[in-house]
Amino acid sequence: QLRLVESGGGLVQAGGSLRLSCGASGRTFSSYTMGWFRQAPGKEREFVGCISRIGDNTYYEDSVKGRFTISRDSAKNTMYLEMNSLKVEDTAVYYCAAKYGRATYCYVAPNEYAYWGQGTQVTVSS
Repeated sequence: QLRLVESGGGLVQAGGSLRLSCGASGRTFSSYTMGWFRQAPGKEREFVGCISRIGDNTYYEDSVKGRFTISRDSAKNTMYLEMNSLKVEDTAVYYCAAKYGRATYCYVAPNEYAYWGQGTQVTVSS
């Protein structure tokens, strides 16, 4: 069983930056495609971005392109979400997710991912 734990959320002013971390344990980290999702109050969970097993491919939702960067460190079993130029509309609970497999790409749909963290709150104030 793969266990995921997010950290790094908090309160930041618009235009500021945060870095979220997703620590993985229990299985071989490099066997998993990873993704970030977020859910704002009253809204459905939405895709933010994803990264392939070995980190050579990433994909982002249009509204975060150029502002957010996903990376992973297999030595630390950790995925990161670097968020810059934050906007009020980025306020949400952010979740990391993992999908086991040999694919060289990553996945947009949340139902592709079998493992989820508990989430970390990001609040951007105006």
